[in-house]
Amino acid sequence: MRLKKLLPLSLGLVFLAGCATTITNLTPREQIRNANGLYPFEVALDTTQQTLRKDSIQPSVIIGLESYPMRPTPMLKNRWETLIPIPPDKEYVNYQFKFDYEYHSIPQRKSGSKLSPPYQLRLKDR
Repeated sequence: MRLKKLLPLSLGLVFLAGCATTITNLTPREQIRNANGLYPFEVALDTTQQTLRKDSIQPSVIIGLESYPMRPTPMLKNRWETLIPIPPDKEYVNYQFKFDYEYHSIPQRKSGSKLSPPYQLRLKDR
């Protein structure tokens, strides 16, 4: 009787362990304020999800209600970057990364997304 209760839990843990996804923020915590007001944001995605369609991954940076699309970093695998305009009066910017993607499922593809934890960028004067 006890085995019947543990079996679904065990299978659930195996399933979750088999699809590990890690979002790594590569953006520095602090950046020097610059004249053009554009600041680089970078992120890496590492996943063991075999059903993920790599060509469907669409990352973005979320700041407030705005979403900024990212592009693949040249010559690097699973990394994306973008330049984001930040007003000169801002000292701190709170942001998150969002990954929208498709994955194979029976009977048809499905959509999914992953959201990173929140981060904060500090812009400082020289």
